[in-house]
Amino acid sequence: MAFRGQHEHSLDSKDRLTVPRKFRAALDDGYVLAKGPDACLWLYATKDFDEMEERYVAPHSPFGADARNLRRMINASADEGDLDAAGRIRVPAELKALAGIDSACAVVGAGNYIEIWNAESWAKVNEELLGQFPEVAENLAGGTE
Repeated sequence: MAFRGQHEHSLDSKDRLTVPRKFRAALDDGYVLAKGPDACLWLYATKDFDEMEERYVAPHSPFGADARNLRRMINASADEGDLDAAGRIRVPAELKALAGIDSACAVVGAGNYIEIWNAESWAKVNEELLGQFPEVAENLAGGTE
């Protein structure tokens, strides 16, 4: 399942986030919540996180400092779990702080994973992205017409 769309949500008093209903089935077998490279959190189905790590992180030699640091950055912040009966995940305090999430947040579909942003930060990033769309599309197309 591809995660698409954006939704405004809030953390409850126990730091739980209700996952949008249309995203829940893909997370039935568990999830991994981790700090992404941007100012957001990544929410993956466990199997998809494992595949991402195997494809992009594991191939790098642990003898290189960047590879070790990437492994640490990805895995040290990661939190695993299952959706509760109401379709919620718990966002640990450390991850909230890393992403600057207080209460209001944006849940953003990013294809094979979900991004969770501070709502104000996402609004700014989204505005910038919309302005960059033609340039980014052109750059990734290799300049062909």
